Amino acid sequence: MRRRRVRPEDDAQIDLTPMLDVVFIMLIFFIVTTSFVRESGIEVHRPSATSATEQKNAGVFIAIKENGEIYLDRKQLDVQKVQLALERVVAERGEVGLVIQADQQARHGVVVNVMDAAKSAGIKQISVAAEQP
Repeated sequence: MRRRRVRPEDDAQIDLTPMLDVVFIMLIFFIVTTSFVRESGIEVHRPSATSATEQKNAGVFIAIKENGEIYLDRKQLDVQKVQLALERVVAERGEVGLVIQADQQARHGVVVNVMDAAKSAGIKQISVAAEQP
């Protein structure tokens, strides 16, 4: 019987496993460090304003529907519980900006109550969302 001679170039293969491990670790790193855009999750018809500007550092969104319902992170809140919920958010995230997404048919008093609760909770930057025409 003849023995087959093994040549070194026949056994040479590139192992891709370490490279794939590095790629997956980088992917996980970028997913974890990416900041996600948060919105209230409730659809409201915002009023239009020609002087509307984009808010860059908004961390909290509150939606107010036309019937006066208030939503924070897709959870409905009573007017009395808005301040407590915002105090909890400030304790978790630190100083954040608030954007109130009020429907154009929402009562002005509800918007003012939410703004007052936000000030009492320690939020200094409060904005009201509007559409650009």
